[in-house]
Amino acid sequence: MDPKPSGAALLLAPAARGGAAARLPPAEPPRARFPAVDEHLVAPEVTRDELIRGRKVVAAPALEPHAEQQVRLDFLIAPHLQPGYIGAADLITRVNEGSDFATDLSIRKAGLDPATGRRYLEELSFEIVNEQSMHDVREKAEDLVARGVRRVFAIFVKRDGVAEWSAAEGRFVPLAPDAMIEDPCLVRPVPVRALLDGAAAEREVVRALERKGNPEIEAIKARERQAALDEGRRAGLDEGQRAVLLRQLRARFGDVPEARREQVLAASGERLAGWAERILTATTLDELFEG
Repeated sequence: MDPKPSGAALLLAPAARGGAAARLPPAEPPRARFPAVDEHLVAPEVTRDELIRGRKVVAAPALEPHAEQQVRLDFLIAPHLQPGYIGAADLITRVNEGSDFATDLSIRKAGLDPATGRRYLEELSFEIVNEQSMHDVREKAEDLVARGVRRVFAIFVKRDGVAEWSAAEGRFVPLAPDAMIEDPCLVRPVPVRALLDGAAAEREVVRALERKGNPEIEAIKARERQAALDEGRRAGLDEGQRAVLLRQLRARFGDVPEARREQVLAASGERLAGWAERILTATTLDELFEG
């Protein structure tokens, strides 16, 4: 909620019966006030302009490395969102009096904030850095965190690395390739490596959909379970049919040579059924197996 202006730090009240004025304790120091997140200084979807601390910046269309990374980022993060959260690409946010800009991907609560009647402020933001000025990227991160965005990440395309902004250190802190991004907004941790590698991103998307109980994933798993049961049932029937056929061969022809026994054990269910029919008319093993 946007804070209200603080009152005066000192109030004097008349004392009872002409006594000295009563001194009230000083009020809390005033907190920063922010404009609403969707009261813009630039015209969304009309201009390509952004404002960073009053400085106009042109948000240019992306080159291939940035554009391709954008697709991978959106593809990976969207399935990882917890129910009740929503992702947005290039969502412009009024960050403070002089800053009105968008990050490449942001995550916020769905719906409207009852305290403001407007959309929620994003909780996580991701910025893809390719040709963008590091000065601009740092100022964006500082302003976002000051506004209340919990976490700000940067994907450095040319370095092939990911970092998270640290307000305490005043810089982007690199994340190890095998690190995991864990957050209440996400149904499961996102591996840093998956932000940079398409094949890893695909694996993580499947795992996220499975964690969320996606109906299509569940249907695939159900079909696989049924196929395994059917296969086991067929294998059991075939095994029983092999045992019966070997007993019939011994009863009809005496000891069964090892080669013929191995032939029975390796046979398909269809072949076993054929032998079971011919055993009634065959006069020798050779006639049975070669007929």
